[in-house]
Amino acid sequence: MKKYIFILAAMFITMAGCKRDFDAVNPNAPTIASFWKTGEDATKGINAVYGTFYRTASLYSRWMFYHGILKSDEGFGSGGDGGLNNLMRFNQTNYNDGLTAQTWSTLYVGVFRANQVIANVPGITMDENLKKRIIAEAKFLRALFYFNLTLYYGRPPLMLEPSQPKDVPANATTAQAYAQVAKDLTEAIVDLPPNYPATEVGRATKGAAYALLGKTYLQQKLYQQAADAFAYLITGEGRTYYSLTDDYRDNFRINTENNVESVFEIQFSENQSESTDDDVDESRINNTGTSISQFFAPPGVGYSDGAARRWVVDEFLQETTVGGGRDPRLAASFLFNNTDPAGPNATMVYGRTFADRYGNGPDANGVWFRKLLNDHWKNQEGFRSPNNYRLIRFADVLLMYAECLNGLNRTADAYQYVDRVRQRAGLATLTIAKPGLNAAQFLTQLKHERVTELAGEGWRWADLLRWGDLGPALKDRDPDFTGFIVGRHEVYPIPQSDIDLNSNLTQNNDY
Repeated sequence: MKKYIFILAAMFITMAGCKRDFDAVNPNAPTIASFWKTGEDATKGINAVYGTFYRTASLYSRWMFYHGILKSDEGFGSGGDGGLNNLMRFNQTNYNDGLTAQTWSTLYVGVFRANQVIANVPGITMDENLKKRIIAEAKFLRALFYFNLTLYYGRPPLMLEPSQPKDVPANATTAQAYAQVAKDLTEAIVDLPPNYPATEVGRATKGAAYALLGKTYLQQKLYQQAADAFAYLITGEGRTYYSLTDDYRDNFRINTENNVESVFEIQFSENQSESTDDDVDESRINNTGTSISQFFAPPGVGYSDGAARRWVVDEFLQETTVGGGRDPRLAASFLFNNTDPAGPNATMVYGRTFADRYGNGPDANGVWFRKLLNDHWKNQEGFRSPNNYRLIRFADVLLMYAECLNGLNRTADAYQYVDRVRQRAGLATLTIAKPGLNAAQFLTQLKHERVTELAGEGWRWADLLRWGDLGPALKDRDPDFTGFIVGRHEVYPIPQSDIDLNSNLTQNNDY
């Protein structure tokens, strides 16, 4: 024991006699200046920005779906994760909670990486066209990160240069943040290509930038600007690259990824060298597969931490196809006792019938989001799903374009774009089913159309926020909204740890 006391004493004497500058650069570590030298460095740099998507569970591997799906009225925390369940019930007292604070910090990791590319690649001697494209990709990705920061946190500080340890940026307003997103996208559009060879699939395209730009404007109800952006994909030069798939479910299968309907898709792959153990998986910085399927899958094949509200199923049953059948999008979107219209004895859940798995037990009335799952090719989920996430689909663009035209009092012109989506599902066109709707009635119908086309894809929260529909009134179909406070819960709290370190950063209202 004594020897440890002597060692500690010696340590304190040494420390007391040494005036070390902890801000000094480590001469043995690579520096920013030594890295950005070649075109290969530029490519590695932009790839690292895309790599932010896979950083732990906090972005598109898992938690972005909690924010966009479970927090909305279409989903809820259904498993044993108490922290997740409380957050979905708008009950958050810890402003450093990992689900919100780590998503914030990881989005800023992406911003930091994008800033490095934007600041350093211009000085590299390399192919000029490739240089412009890489910078444009970085601006697209920075815009996507800031779109999410603005959507979920409301007032993020804008950091547009490589950050330094002593930076203390103030909050931007929501309008300022969205304006920066639009600026980045507008600049990126100039140098992004309309498509890529197969070896480069998954990179940002001109169409992806236009679509995200349209989303940015639409979220602010700037209908004309949004319509102008969406038009590139629908009536402009991009129309040759995008269409609806014949089979709706092709947008959610691993063997039909990156199809004609995909505008921007997060690429996942199953790395067999990674552990299947949850604790080990969580400790890894990058998992090239997504773990959301493990947490959204029903009991027996996954954790069932998140599930769907039953009212969403009823939304699909409001009308039949022109042939008298059920809307095929229902079975593609959810696993429940009647995924197969013949009932639980015919509905297959990962190789077994629903009746066999759940009988009359506590899960007999459960509904689970299906689009991010792998039941179409295997009988068990895991933490490394290779199933890509279709972040923006052409069907989404068509419905948003219709919303813009309706907002511009061009309701009659908007019908045809909803019709295209409905016809793919086998439904009668809206032109036939509900002609002559006024703007308010058409918007009500669009709300239904977006549920049946996009349920479980991560856009429901943005929709509700844009329409001004968030509030305790939603508790009739989602009891979690009983605790919703208007003026507070539209956004998450800014992490308290960041506020403690930055005197210029202020907390969101009522937190």
